[in-house]
Amino acid sequence: MDDHILEMHAITKTFPGVTALEDVNLAVRRGEIHAICGENGAGKSTLMKVLSGVHPTGSYDGEIRYDGQDVRFHGIRDSEHVGIVIIHQELALVPHLSIAENIFLGNERRGRGGLIDWNRTNADAARLLAEVGLDENPVTPVGQLGVGKQQLVEIAKALSKDVRLLILDEPTAALNDTDSAHLLDLLRRLRDRGITSIMISHKLNEIVSIADRTTVIRDGRTVETMDMHEPDATQERIIRGMVGRDLESFYPERQSAPGEEVLRVEDWTVWHPTQDRKVVEGAGFTVRAGEVVGIAGLMGAGRTELAMSIFGRSYGRNISGRIFVRGAEVRARSVAEAIENGIAYATEDRKKYGLNLIEDIRRNVSAAALGKLSKRGWVNGNEETKVAEESRRNLNIKAPSVMSVVGKLSGGNQQKVVLSKWLFTDPDVLILDEPTRGIDVGAKYEIYAIINRLVAAGKAVVVISSELPELLGVCDRIYTLSAGRITGEVPVHGVDEERATQERLMALMTAESATPESTIPERDHVA
Repeated sequence: MDDHILEMHAITKTFPGVTALEDVNLAVRRGEIHAICGENGAGKSTLMKVLSGVHPTGSYDGEIRYDGQDVRFHGIRDSEHVGIVIIHQELALVPHLSIAENIFLGNERRGRGGLIDWNRTNADAARLLAEVGLDENPVTPVGQLGVGKQQLVEIAKALSKDVRLLILDEPTAALNDTDSAHLLDLLRRLRDRGITSIMISHKLNEIVSIADRTTVIRDGRTVETMDMHEPDATQERIIRGMVGRDLESFYPERQSAPGEEVLRVEDWTVWHPTQDRKVVEGAGFTVRAGEVVGIAGLMGAGRTELAMSIFGRSYGRNISGRIFVRGAEVRARSVAEAIENGIAYATEDRKKYGLNLIEDIRRNVSAAALGKLSKRGWVNGNEETKVAEESRRNLNIKAPSVMSVVGKLSGGNQQKVVLSKWLFTDPDVLILDEPTRGIDVGAKYEIYAIINRLVAAGKAVVVISSELPELLGVCDRIYTLSAGRITGEVPVHGVDEERATQERLMALMTAESATPESTIPERDHVA
């Protein structure tokens, strides 16, 4: 029997004005976990869409051989019929339907008269949930589950279709460390059962730990396929293949020279918008010009809630506390007022809150500061295009023109458009919430370089991240948050006993109450 369950030969896929894939080859062995790595826009997801029939036969050149047979998929049902199931980065679950309904949606368990047999549906769903290690009632609405559990529901749905080749596109991008570890363990168990997996991921440490082989794609072409059990199969080698060069450091060097205090938040308390509980309580922190301050915390600690409430009270209710920008107290009671007072916030969910995906780059860049381009209520289109072109050039946004639709850009380039939008408002303080989530190592490096340029220009930057190495790599100081309270403040540089480490940050992130070192000293304020 052929050792390969899948072979893709000379796959070429073009879109108007863009060649997404050019002569790509991929061979996947039976029962292995095969990783695909590459920068945003390299063609990884496009290749998987070709394989799964999202891009049907006739829309691309090349051949696909599956289980020893040449195959032609005219749609996703054709690929699922032979056991190929793809789980996209954006989960395709209906939040108001139950777990069982989602698992068998389009593949319903029917009884007499064609009616759905709910007893069988729920029983089969419970069996599948047990297989993926999810202890939930099948009738629970999917919307009540966290992202990690929703990923497991997607895999249970794949198992219900007798999956033989499971494709996962960035499965851990939005997961915390615990949920990621659970998902990777599940993939190992599926491998032991003979199920083959293809995993697209930017988390190279996960690739090194779980993959049997890894194929690297750069600019729509296959670079190499490496055996991950060989001693030279390292993160550095993968990065070199992805970006075409060695990254001397994951984080560009920066000289820290903090100036005057730009932002001060005191005794900040936020109540949940619908529940009778505080999500942020008595939080306080400061940021100076030319400084990057990090906020670390476990999922549910209140990091995003803190940032959104500061940014024009866009989250929460019964908000109390004081905000000072350059010594003057500001009352940012709306997003517009926050922008007017020099505060900008780049959301962690760029697709939902950060961008208009059906609009072009030009309109997205200007969206937060149209007043700078308008006269008597009319926007100067020529100036708008000029500003967007300047952003495209300065931030190296890879797109044919500023008229390109943002929804068709890669994740890294979408993130650069988000940054362009807020940089155009010329803020004093820029809050970046998970600025590198779901983007590749090369694009991450570019984002870090942009942050360095901002602080070199005297801006104050706040970075919220789930990745502690990232905070240690880009920040000057880090505040830790636990259960809505600031539990510590530690410098990144300095004496070994005092400076931040992952272990020290984790200890503070799991502390139950604030420590004296987190206290912001009182001082006289300029009204």
